Amino acid sequence: MTDIPLSTEATPSPLPLPAGIRSRLVPDINGLTMHLLEAGHEKAGGSTDERPRILLLHGFPELAYSWRKIMLPLAAAGYHVIAPDQRGYGRTTGWDPDYDGDLSSYRILNLVRDAVGLVTALGYRSVDAVVGHDFGSFVAAWSALLRPDIFRSVVLMSAPFGGPPPLPNPAAAGMSARKDGSHGGAASTQNQPDIHQALAALPRPRKHYQWYYSGREAADDMRHAPQGLHDFLRAYYHQKSADWKQNVPFELASWTAEELQKVPTYYVMDLHEGMAETVAHEMPTPAEVAANRWLPDEELLVYSSEFARTGFQGALQWYRCLTGQRFLCELQLWSGVAIDVPACFIAGQSDWGIRQRPGDLERMRTRACTRMPGVHLVEGAGHWVQQEQPAEVVRLLLGFLRGTSSR
Repeated sequence: MTDIPLSTEATPSPLPLPAGIRSRLVPDINGLTMHLLEAGHEKAGGSTDERPRILLLHGFPELAYSWRKIMLPLAAAGYHVIAPDQRGYGRTTGWDPDYDGDLSSYRILNLVRDAVGLVTALGYRSVDAVVGHDFGSFVAAWSALLRPDIFRSVVLMSAPFGGPPPLPNPAAAGMSARKDGSHGGAASTQNQPDIHQALAALPRPRKHYQWYYSGREAADDMRHAPQGLHDFLRAYYHQKSADWKQNVPFELASWTAEELQKVPTYYVMDLHEGMAETVAHEMPTPAEVAANRWLPDEELLVYSSEFARTGFQGALQWYRCLTGQRFLCELQLWSGVAIDVPACFIAGQSDWGIRQRPGDLERMRTRACTRMPGVHLVEGAGHWVQQEQPAEVVRLLLGFLRGTSSR
């Protein structure tokens, strides 16, 4: 497939949306003009103010479009459903696309401010639920933790939230700087040797994808993938889905190179390969592409066209904030604070994303969230659970939301 010239100024084509989902721009949101998709926005039979509201936050490399399969069923159940392109993505504008630009605008507290700004700009004081997938899960978690008055319940998908990072403990033996860089709440690795040196020293040298994504070369490596951007994304989505039968995740014993090397290469990469080369080894066959019903080629074209137009750097700035130390201190202010609003977790049973950081799933259930009765692993789904098994995700979401409203 011929690549589309990269241009943040190009006028995008209308999105191929199902009837009942509308696309619009909302200006003046924390410096952004935010693009969002909406369902259940019609005022016939009553104002949207009377409908309970759900805010959907996508992850990487996704878009508001990633929620298209569940928006109409949620709207049919009576909800006003709102899905924005987040900072650095899609048709939202006003974000800095430069690697050497304003990194601080992508830190987690400012992403929460984007979400708060959108709710306010739409004329609401709160939403009944914020739902986040992948990296959007961390934004949803922090939104619920910081502003429970606005985000009255939270659903996390495919990325467990282990809680805020701990404060430094100078009394700890062998104290060293935190090595995992996780702002989402991964287990502290303060007493462990440098994980990157250890991964590189393995018999099969490896590196962690989050630090690769944080590097200067990653955006161009993917944008100018040798196989073409469209085929790169096809392979990337395929390998992290339940269609790739090698996805049989299990709990790792520790955050060590010896354990991390057991994870598929789309998370713990071969040292001398970029992500385009990594997933090219598992490109689905033409027959597998033709048989794919959860992401047919015409829908994948939406993603490849958007990322061809905007590039990846805005999205990858999120990872730079995650892996660096620059914004860690401000998040440590909430060390020990838990999410107290009702919470739920949904992921695919074949999703390595829930196991890539040892212990996070259990910490989320027992400490990071005080009211999380449900952790649901969906059969027949990998990392893209709301696209691979939308009907089951809708069933679980409605069960949770109706339960919270009754309580």
